[in-house]
Amino acid sequence: MEDIVNGIGRTAAYGALGVVLLTLGIFLVDALTPGKLGKQIWEDRNRNCAVLVSSALLGIGGIVFTSIWTTYDDFGKGLASTAVFGVLGLVMMAVAFWVVDVVTPGKLGATLVEQEPHPAVWVTASCNIAVAAIISASIA
Repeated sequence: MEDIVNGIGRTAAYGALGVVLLTLGIFLVDALTPGKLGKQIWEDRNRNCAVLVSSALLGIGGIVFTSIWTTYDDFGKGLASTAVFGVLGLVMMAVAFWVVDVVTPGKLGATLVEQEPHPAVWVTASCNIAVAAIISASIA
């Protein structure tokens, strides 16, 4: 019974950390793009924004999953490493967004919030997934 209670506590802690990191990911995308992200997606039904946020969430989820899967035997170390790798993933995604913005014409953030589907969203979303895969591979 003690193992079950211990497992529930660890799961709750990792789950809460995962939710915090996912929330930070949403705030990060919101900061990188003009306008209010929630309005863009839920009210304006902007598919470009939805794809971009989805890719960030999948990327962070993959990083958190890998970090938990390969976690240290020490619970505190495992939780701390998951937090550090998750934040690192967010920072690296932001840097990659900035690099794509610099090397492409126009303003990427403004392009991604246009109502018309734009190919740049797929490039940026792929970049998010690629960065997350790199971070995940470095963890494992």
